[in-house]
Amino acid sequence: ALASVSVSCAMSAAGGRDGDAYVVTEAQIRSFERDGYVHIPGVLSEDELHEIEDPIMKFLRGEVLPAGKDLCDMSGATDRTPDQYTVYNAMLPRRYYPPMQGNIYEKRTQSIARQLQRGKNMRIDYDQLLAKKPRSPDSVFAWHQDIAYWPPLGKDPATCTCWLAIDDSTLENGCMRFLVGSNGESEIRKHTPVMIKKTTKGRLDEQSSHALCTALTPTDELRVRKVPIARGDITVHDQRVVHGSGCNESEGWRRAYVLAYRTAEMVQEERRLGFSHSHNDAYNWDAFHEWAKVKEGVIG
Repeated sequence: ALASVSVSCAMSAAGGRDGDAYVVTEAQIRSFERDGYVHIPGVLSEDELHEIEDPIMKFLRGEVLPAGKDLCDMSGATDRTPDQYTVYNAMLPRRYYPPMQGNIYEKRTQSIARQLQRGKNMRIDYDQLLAKKPRSPDSVFAWHQDIAYWPPLGKDPATCTCWLAIDDSTLENGCMRFLVGSNGESEIRKHTPVMIKKTTKGRLDEQSSHALCTALTPTDELRVRKVPIARGDITVHDQRVVHGSGCNESEGWRRAYVLAYRTAEMVQEERRLGFSHSHNDAYNWDAFHEWAKVKEGVIG
């Protein structure tokens, strides 16, 4: 049912696939600006999805392995082997498997990002593969803001993170969820490292995960919106909206592929500093965390 809705929406006159591009409606742009995210249906057809799905499976089968910390478990666990990961995370798949570069998903999302940012020069900043293991109660991606992971640079921070559902993303298997309108908050929320074991130490004092989390208030909980989407659909969110996803209680994997776009000037500045979103970079979370206000292992 989800797939049929996506196809009909994608092919409508109001917007949808147009060759290598995708036409975004004014209503979708306003929704992105207001809520911090937008659901865009039918970005890839079933045939086009194979151009993404086939390489992704090379990672999940262990045929392509990202180096070092670029392969990790974003549930927060640090003592598992890849076959035990419940939130399998591969950073920068395009780097580790170059044949992925230049695919139809990149072309469509480039078009979408430029439109959502009203004509800004948006470039690929990084990509990421996320896969939640079936029947995994701890496969929660904690509430966070993407900007909490990144260096606070003085360039235009506009971001479009395009999250592609390779499988139908449902309430049961841990679809994306957003704190609607939190993109409008003036300050970044306080974040702490996700830790499995109780500890009083901060991230620099132990081998904790690369996942950060922030807490929601009871009032926040009333504004949470869960967003199930069909295979081939995407959500696009900005750098400030608080988001996460629940655990996968289904019998199947929940796979997603992320392409994040930032302004060309921001990407250039990040690379000048040696920041590429690789967890192996010398200039990474541990190196620039002191730029933010740090107190007892909490950044904000």
